Amino acid sequence: MAERDSRDRTGRSPLLRGLAAAVLAVGMLVVSAGPGFGTGAATLPPGTQFTPLTAAVMTEPTPFVATDGRTHLSYELLTTSSLPSSTPLRLDRVDVQDARTHRVVGSLSGQALAEAANPVGDPLPGADGYTPAPPAPTPTVIQGSQQWVIWLDLVLERGRAVPAVLEHHLSGAVLSPSGPAAFEETVQATPTSDSAPLNLSPPVRPGTWYSSESCCGNTHHRRGLAPINGRFYVPQRFAIDWYRVGERGQTWEGDPTRLDSYLSYRQPVVAAAGGRVVEVQDGLPDQSPPVTPPTPPIQDTVGNHVTVEVAPGRYLLYAHLKPGSLKVREGDRVDCGQVLGLIGNSGNSTTPHLHFQVMTTAEFFPTDSPPFTFRQFRVLGQVEPRLWDDNLGLQPTGVLPITRSPYAGPHRARYPLDREVLEF
Repeated sequence: MAERDSRDRTGRSPLLRGLAAAVLAVGMLVVSAGPGFGTGAATLPPGTQFTPLTAAVMTEPTPFVATDGRTHLSYELLTTSSLPSSTPLRLDRVDVQDARTHRVVGSLSGQALAEAANPVGDPLPGADGYTPAPPAPTPTVIQGSQQWVIWLDLVLERGRAVPAVLEHHLSGAVLSPSGPAAFEETVQATPTSDSAPLNLSPPVRPGTWYSSESCCGNTHHRRGLAPINGRFYVPQRFAIDWYRVGERGQTWEGDPTRLDSYLSYRQPVVAAAGGRVVEVQDGLPDQSPPVTPPTPPIQDTVGNHVTVEVAPGRYLLYAHLKPGSLKVREGDRVDCGQVLGLIGNSGNSTTPHLHFQVMTTAEFFPTDSPPFTFRQFRVLGQVEPRLWDDNLGLQPTGVLPITRSPYAGPHRARYPLDREVLEF
């Protein structure tokens, strides 16, 4: 027997009417977990509710220790408003909690939240690295049906254990025509990785080097959201651009439009760990510094490069190499410290440098970017202005404005933070 259709005059089923009413009621959006009609009705788990925001984590948060001596977890929360496009909401606070104890391990609110969140299709203010970011709008207002990314960078004090599972408590208000209605939701329980990051040797020869665009601020690498094959990735989350630094703190001397003016150019690139070469690209020309080149085809983004598999699901990428300088072929076995090629300016590169990172796939697109550490190095100082990144050739001088670092001195098994000057 055919089941009778119980739709109203709008054509919506009672279930859809209930969902719409729950969302538009814009209160706490809580569905009662009490008994339903009739005997033996199912009971919902405590706290079940309609949520104005959905959330998804884009990677497995992996703890690592940086040069500040503290444990970091850097990852992203991709949030989507479930409300109609006519109904915005105000996100007031994001608390990251230990899912077992519900203890808060990190929070974002006010200006800090505004600067750590943006719609996925909008350019990130100040992320070009050339100009200071304008103040982000406060409060953080998410339009209905809009998707935002929240860039989370948790820092745990020394001795504090990493939670096995994180959960995310979001609070704010739905801005309905009848007035704001508060909401709270705890979403996206996320296991953290219990695997230690790769501990590597340097990818360059001994000397003084500038670690540009490393984690964890507003940089191309950390906040580079890329839509690839129908999903979002952050393929350069922990990548570092390495620039050779001279005795006076200089990165170039002479004419900044000439490749050989840059101290990085033609510096040897060496294997940071032993492994098997799984991908080699050569033959792309060096770009002319110091103007940012046109965006190349996706397959040429990292220019001439070598990719080495060093562990199951872990690959090291050495990118922007000089054409004709590569010393290895696919299938070769390489030893730690072996020369792979020379630093160049190929691909999407403005001035000569080595782009180095760990990947989860043999290809740069698509991949995930897990953290790593270096066995030993010495921090010499830091560079404060955001200007001194890949556009350093546009500066009136090639001398970095190096200042004292609170983390100066020797380090072991640490990840270099953004804009540190260090010695391998």
